Amino acid sequence: MSTAKKRDQGALVYSTEHGRICPECGAVVERCTCRDAADKLVHGGVVRVGRSTKGRKGKGVTVIAGLTLDGAALAELGRELKKKCGSGGTVKNRVIEIQGDHRDLLVHELRARGHTVTRS
Repeated sequence: MSTAKKRDQGALVYSTEHGRICPECGAVVERCTCRDAADKLVHGGVVRVGRSTKGRKGKGVTVIAGLTLDGAALAELGRELKKKCGSGGTVKNRVIEIQGDHRDLLVHELRARGHTVTRS
């Protein structure tokens, strides 16, 4: 038996059987056809900039999640941000990882580009 939560508008957003559901297309977020709406549902439309050392033998990376760009634009933004920080990094699973702790610089840069940013 599945329980479900609904928003005020009546769109299903969560099911214990399937997890998060996109309110736009009604598909499970991982299989959503309208990717921007799914990212906004998961991240609340806010770009999160944080630091992580998990699985990196204590080496820290700055992690940027919640961007609603397509693959090519995300890769290009990652390239530009790495150049701005002067360090390496990667784009994996719609998340930009930049080597080192550059949170302050990246928050300022993303805000200048018009994103709603929070430091986490």
